[in-house]
Amino acid sequence: YPGATGLVQGYLARPKQDAKWPGVVVIHENRGLNPHIEDVTRRVALEGFLALAPDALSPLGGTPQDPDQARTMINSLDMASTIDNFTAAVRYLKTHARSTGKVGVVGFCWGGAMSNQVAVKSAEVTAAVPYYARQPADEDVPKIKASLLLHYAGLDDRINAGIPAFESALKKASVDYSIYMYEGAKHAFNNDTNAERYHKEAAQLAWKRTIAFFKQKLQT
Repeated sequence: YPGATGLVQGYLARPKQDAKWPGVVVIHENRGLNPHIEDVTRRVALEGFLALAPDALSPLGGTPQDPDQARTMINSLDMASTIDNFTAAVRYLKTHARSTGKVGVVGFCWGGAMSNQVAVKSAEVTAAVPYYARQPADEDVPKIKASLLLHYAGLDDRINAGIPAFESALKKASVDYSIYMYEGAKHAFNNDTNAERYHKEAAQLAWKRTIAFFKQKLQT
């Protein structure tokens, strides 16, 4: 799809039925668009959504197989144009022939922070679900028009340190949000390919809440 840096590669999944579906942009962790995120994208599609996982590393030739190389490449990305590429994904899904025109975004870790930024930058996002994500700047929070579902891990002090200020700004700006803390879970608890961090109970509960939230906000 056309982005700020040119054509952006992505992984698209949708239900088999010939119908129109709400869109969901799936934003990967700092390891790029890998098989795990493709699997998550298929999970979203199976719940009745047109799901698109953009590859943030498209301007650099796409995600490499080596996850450490991918992380290094992501650190070199220009953040402003990267965010613009993700907001372009929202526009792409909004006008897609298989789309109802409603679009949400979900992101994990680095992608969760990007989800927050997309909510700030795009008035076309109806619902956003950042997982254990760095929060946007307080002064940017009033720009958020989307409803937010915020997932945090109990054992994630660095990210969680930003929650009080974020919540205060959300309340002050009257942003519609819900927040859940998963005690005993580590950062990246949803990633079932990472045995050291995966927390089955937290991941399943957060996913159940995520899908219910998207169905409520996007399918009605």
